[in-house]
Amino acid sequence: MNNKEKTKQAKRMRRMTRVRAKISGTNKCPRLSVFKSNIGMYLQLIDDTAGKTIVSAHTREIKKEKDTKVEFELGKLLAKKAVEKKYTQVVFDRGGNIYHGRVKLVAEGAREGGLKF
Repeated sequence: MNNKEKTKQAKRMRRMTRVRAKISGTNKCPRLSVFKSNIGMYLQLIDDTAGKTIVSAHTREIKKEKDTKVEFELGKLLAKKAVEKKYTQVVFDRGGNIYHGRVKLVAEGAREGGLKF
């Protein structure tokens, strides 16, 4: 790992710590956590008071079509699962990622699916 990669990773960790200090998920208003890797994206609704994951979704659950934005559909899928369990209000945790591109598409898909944050 070269110095540029270490700096980039350190900046992301600082952003993540700053965001986590301000937000926390409860049973009534869980935290929508976003983790993205090179392979896919993981979304979770987390109740921080109990330390449990309520609902989760991964890009493997989405059927990839030619013109589909996978992240947007993933957000809609998570929202659908959350609404089935009667969760509509959430707190968005971008996980230290910049609110742009894939992370923004997830948020827009979740909003369209019925989640409010």
